[in-house]
Amino acid sequence: MIFGFWRGPLARFSLAASLALLVASGPALAQGPARPAPGAPSASALGRQLIVAAQAGDRELVEKLLGNGADLEWRDGRRRTALLAATQGNRVAVARLLIARGADVNAKDDISDSPFLLAGARGYTDILKLTLAHGADINSLNRFGGTALIPACERGHVETVSLLIAAGVAIDHVNRLGWTCLLEAIILGDGGPRQLEVVRQAIAAGADVNRADREGLTPLAHALDRGFADIAAVLRAKGAR
Repeated sequence: MIFGFWRGPLARFSLAASLALLVASGPALAQGPARPAPGAPSASALGRQLIVAAQAGDRELVEKLLGNGADLEWRDGRRRTALLAATQGNRVAVARLLIARGADVNAKDDISDSPFLLAGARGYTDILKLTLAHGADINSLNRFGGTALIPACERGHVETVSLLIAAGVAIDHVNRLGWTCLLEAIILGDGGPRQLEVVRQAIAAGADVNRADREGLTPLAHALDRGFADIAAVLRAKGAR
């Protein structure tokens, strides 16, 4: 009976002592894993805000969000990073800031666009220069299996084509459609002055003027079929058949 009398109070004493020891051991033991401060935005909320701010070109907000711990490489539902979002809007100042902070210029979204590939395709030369200066993979391919140079030629982005050729992008790479940059400049181009200039640039860089498409049609055949007389003349002057 005496033992039974003391067991209850001793048990209560042991429990109280254990709780006191737990509290004295610090918040890590007393409270478990550290939690964000009440009201602090989550990592996903910060990431979403960063991408929206980057696409809008709000450099000040982007800098603030990064200072608050936003993940530079956080991806949205389309797997876009903030840098890719900034590139889509041609937000040069924001892109420069993100790249200076270490953003990946080769990070691809769910349709295989990267800041480098997209800047090349759209002719955003300022951002393209930034990506080339910070590790752009000149051999990376878009969703059509093409280099950045192929759509740049197609759209007649003269300065962009010059930059990509100088960077060493393969001049005769063939995409999944069976087209080189020279073929695409003619097949999908308008035959105007810009297309004529990129054709000249591609030929000067060593493009094969007789490399045919999958149907066996050469650049000259396509130029003649479309009535692009000036382009046809340039091709013939370089031995095209």
